[in-house]
Amino acid sequence: MSGELTILDDTAPHAAHARSGSSVDNRSVYVETYGCQMNVADSELIASILNDAGFTITDQAEGADVILLNTCAVREHAEERVIGRVSQLNGLRTQRPHLTLGILGCMAQHLSDTLSERAPFVDLVMGPDSYRRLPDVLAQSSDEALLDVRLDRSENYVGISPVRREGTNAWVTIIRGCDKFCTFCIVPFVRGRERSIDHEEIVRQVEGVAGEGFREVTLLGQTVNSYRGDGCDFADLLHRVAAVDGIERLRFTSPYPVDFSDRVISAMAEIKEVCPYLHLPVQSGSDAQLTAMRRGYTVGQFRTLVSKLRATIPNLALSTDIITGFCGESEEDFQRTFELMEEIRFDSAFMFKYSDREGTYAHKKMPDDVPESVKGERLQRIIALQEQISGEINGTYVGRQMPVLVEGPSRRPAPDGTIRYYGRTPQNKTLIFPEAVPANTLINIEVERHTSHTLFGRCVE
Repeated sequence: MSGELTILDDTAPHAAHARSGSSVDNRSVYVETYGCQMNVADSELIASILNDAGFTITDQAEGADVILLNTCAVREHAEERVIGRVSQLNGLRTQRPHLTLGILGCMAQHLSDTLSERAPFVDLVMGPDSYRRLPDVLAQSSDEALLDVRLDRSENYVGISPVRREGTNAWVTIIRGCDKFCTFCIVPFVRGRERSIDHEEIVRQVEGVAGEGFREVTLLGQTVNSYRGDGCDFADLLHRVAAVDGIERLRFTSPYPVDFSDRVISAMAEIKEVCPYLHLPVQSGSDAQLTAMRRGYTVGQFRTLVSKLRATIPNLALSTDIITGFCGESEEDFQRTFELMEEIRFDSAFMFKYSDREGTYAHKKMPDDVPESVKGERLQRIIALQEQISGEINGTYVGRQMPVLVEGPSRRPAPDGTIRYYGRTPQNKTLIFPEAVPANTLINIEVERHTSHTLFGRCVE
């Protein structure tokens, strides 16, 4: 390889021979996923596209003819992990000199100008709107790396039925891209602007997964409740998806607070299939920080939304995202976040130190002026607080019977080494139990004990 990237355009020739020199029909592809549920769903799209083109999808990197890393760009750490991993995978070329290595997704979009220097052994770099072209790209004969990171405002991958792994939950993407342009976030630049998928296509996909035996569906989008699909808003869509035969649980993530309408709140309360769980990112408890982040709401507005949700939806569990150490965050700003966490009492939280991302407004215009030591200390304080709150909330479930959708054997055996099983409650809490119950079974479990992260119990006759 030359280390140069050949940029593909719509007129690029499609060679008849595969890059490895073998026919497409006997080439195997391994896809490794990094990042959020959207990336998991995209990997399922990629698998479907390649499977339909005659490639074989494998679960093992060793022995694969093509290895594709579907990546995340939200935080720098994730990008460094991918660079390290693809360097490791390059070592497989000692046994498989014709191996094709590719980096796909958000990181490919974000670092398209520098990847040829950081990972010169990578054969192709393709962004989130380029997956339909993967079979043609993999069929090209070239000694140069190929780049395709064109954003396409019309690409929703309509008509493709993702290849989903066996399980209890199916991810269904309903909206791609983001229009919010929060100052800290790279997503609008790597995934493009918002575009909603037609509601009939979404219902078709949900009918398909129900037919495959999935009992739970999670609707996905960077701002999932911003959905607007041909006269059908998000509240309407919840009703239509819940009406599909076979779907017993319905979830969605992640909503944007500003776009959370009263109609959606009512739909969540009215539709029995909608689980009483919501991931609602707040990011900060300081109005000054929310303004600097361009979140579009105040702490007071967020507090009012939470009050409406809890008043309307019984037994609602809430999780959130929190960033500490964002540009200009004072100790007073941080204390207001701490106090908001104490007040709202989220069931759980994803908490991060601010990481400056090249390409964002904050990177260009706002100094990353909170010392790393201060960021780390503040992060540890909110983690400790959330651990306490989560433990106290989980303690309220002890003695209660909870409906659990079984997912399979737990990765952690009991202290005596015996296999345990797990599933999730409607509130999205992991519940571990000793009885061997088949996956995808709905059972009642009486909670006997808890930690900050997990419930434990036994099946109820």
